[in-house]
Amino acid sequence: MSDVVLSIRGLSVKIPTRSGIVKPVDDISYDIRAGEILGIVGESGAGKSMAGNAVIGLLNPPAQIAAGEIWLNGSRIDNLKDAAMRRLRGKHIGMVFQDPLTSLNPLLSIGDQLTETMLTHLPISRSEAHQRAVAALDEVGIPGAAERIGSYPHEFSGGMRQRVVIALALCAEPSLIIADEPTTALDVSVQAQIIALLKRLCRDRGTAVMLITHDMGVITEAADRVAVMYAGRLAELGAVRDVLTQPQHPYTQGLMASTPLASQGKARLHQIEGAMPRLNAVPEGCPFHPRCAYAQDKCRAAPTPQIVGGHAACWFPLIAQKVS
Repeated sequence: MSDVVLSIRGLSVKIPTRSGIVKPVDDISYDIRAGEILGIVGESGAGKSMAGNAVIGLLNPPAQIAAGEIWLNGSRIDNLKDAAMRRLRGKHIGMVFQDPLTSLNPLLSIGDQLTETMLTHLPISRSEAHQRAVAALDEVGIPGAAERIGSYPHEFSGGMRQRVVIALALCAEPSLIIADEPTTALDVSVQAQIIALLKRLCRDRGTAVMLITHDMGVITEAADRVAVMYAGRLAELGAVRDVLTQPQHPYTQGLMASTPLASQGKARLHQIEGAMPRLNAVPEGCPFHPRCAYAQDKCRAAPTPQIVGGHAACWFPLIAQKVS
């Protein structure tokens, strides 16, 4: 479709190890449309960040794309050379990471970092870049932007630094933003402000956002659709409201039940028994079956069905069991 900004098809990432090849991302597919926030959620080690790094070409060797295709605005990008990928980052794909200090140069002022990024990717003069830098800081809610543009990263609070990083990610007008745990290190009140900022910028600019997080509260507040990952695979994909209220995959149901909101004031939160398998010991069939209360023989033997559109990669989805 013409409004699809990012299209991932059959993406797998492999890492050679002494005990064999492991796949932190295994055959995943989804689209993100203009103006849409797709939340990627799952436990630590589920493959969320690895998928994002594959999109922006920042896989650390020996990790590499083993299969599949990545398309951005109708052009394939997973086969680009390093130089071409560097030109793509910043101009067409913006990045917001968990710790803003890793994205900001402590030796350069905020204004210098914004203007240099724009001069690299946009055909504008230095004076125009400076004006746009002030406007970008004002847009993301930095008070006194014109006065603060000469400040350095250490002179900002954590929440303000994250706003600067968002301005830096957006200043070259990319069509896609990858936000990897952008609120984890922030206070709850500041988290809400950053989420509201992302939603507003996404709506106003029509930017597509891949929002990677382990926090279901962030997904609930920010995302339009959600992709649930488990052991490198997609477990469920669908509209946030549908997935939250009627989860089809038992793993998604377990995630929903383990949140404080779902506990309804009980002394103990629900927990999913067991742990996610190591990547070199992913079981045959459905990788979740050792922890699943609904598992049957087919789950232990046959690979789960592919997700097409929006449903669960499960042989016996919960909604079908309710109907029957």
